[in-house]
Amino acid sequence: MRLSRYFLPVLKENPADAQIVSHRLMLRAGMIKQASAGIYSWLPLGLKVLRNIERIVHEEQAKAGHIPVLMPTVQSADLWRESGRYDDYGEEMLRISDRHGHDMLYGPTNEEQITDIFRAHVHSYKDLPLTLYQIQWKFRDERRPRFGVMRGREFLMKDGYNFDIDYDSAMHAYNRHMVAYLRTYERMGLKAIPMRADSGPIGGEDTHEFLVLADTGESEVFYDSDILDLNFGDRVVDFDDVSACAEVVTEWTTPYARTDETHDEALYNDIPEARRKSSRGIEVGQIFYFGTKYSDSMGASVVDGEQNKVPVHMGSHGIGVSRLLGAIIEASHDDNGIIWPEGVTPFHCGIVNLRQGDEATNGACSALYEALTAAGLEPLYDDRNERAGAKFATMDLIGLPWRITVGPRGLKNGVVELTSRRTGESQELSIEAAVEAVVKVYENH
Repeated sequence: MRLSRYFLPVLKENPADAQIVSHRLMLRAGMIKQASAGIYSWLPLGLKVLRNIERIVHEEQAKAGHIPVLMPTVQSADLWRESGRYDDYGEEMLRISDRHGHDMLYGPTNEEQITDIFRAHVHSYKDLPLTLYQIQWKFRDERRPRFGVMRGREFLMKDGYNFDIDYDSAMHAYNRHMVAYLRTYERMGLKAIPMRADSGPIGGEDTHEFLVLADTGESEVFYDSDILDLNFGDRVVDFDDVSACAEVVTEWTTPYARTDETHDEALYNDIPEARRKSSRGIEVGQIFYFGTKYSDSMGASVVDGEQNKVPVHMGSHGIGVSRLLGAIIEASHDDNGIIWPEGVTPFHCGIVNLRQGDEATNGACSALYEALTAAGLEPLYDDRNERAGAKFATMDLIGLPWRITVGPRGLKNGVVELTSRRTGESQELSIEAAVEAVVKVYENH
């Protein structure tokens, strides 16, 4: 994409009403525009990152054997009355009526809807296990929406639901999701720690939240610093292997890590003092096991091998897709702007022309652009008639991981400058070598 043809409404100054880094930078980088309190329009740059996060989530869910669906944003209140949650959920639920006076709601979550789908179509244990998921917009009417996409009212969320014949099968689904989530977050360049947490209005017996450590997090967290040394890496796990999935979960849940809601001071004090840490955390996902809570109330059952009709065991699993943009920025930025991890960056590389209109620099930039594109990458070429400082400032603000700078002085020596946004380190390379270096970076992304 040529920047002269792109829609990128960057702001020079920090918006007065933006309280945290991610909100300020998303507005300044032209990623979002507030439509009303806690509701945003997604502009081209923000939408590209959002879609990249979606893509990673879909890919990792597919590896785990989970099947995508798409449920409506507007739901019937009747289903929620069946489960008993319609009156219990609270003021966060946006309750509406259609023209016929039927009670409706803008879905804050989808346990009832997915249970209704299941009970209509699945009747035998032979069709289990089954996990269905979606990525869909949700609405929760926050009393004080703030912090941009970190606590908005409308948000994009991945929510998944497993259906299993018994507790052991459901816990394997729980473990399978934890493995998939660990892979998902690492691909986004995040250290997301699974922490024992409270289930809240979703309900359930077992639950872990995935939290990214950040000063702006809404939760106080307590943990053993040993957990920070854990990495999933490129290991391959067979999602059908019960013991393999359980081993990963044991590895990641043995070190103490809890939110303030489930914090156990006695267990915490058993950790050597040097490893006892407390911080703030941003929740970016959660997994629940809630047994037969919804299947009992809504009649979601199957016939087992002995011809008995039994309620299915269920769990749910969420990832805050839109919230992740804010979390990534909170975890990865500097004074100049965003620093995108390679896995989610909106463009793979920026190209800066230091002398727009010069035949040699124009030609070199075009050659870089074409070579990167031919390699399957998407560069952003700043071909505007702007001073060099303004171009560099824009590139730093929007946070592309790599920048290639092309100027007449370097071209006289047959080189361009390749710069890492994260480290600030630069090296002079030939056009071919610069392209090769960038391509190599993205081989595993």
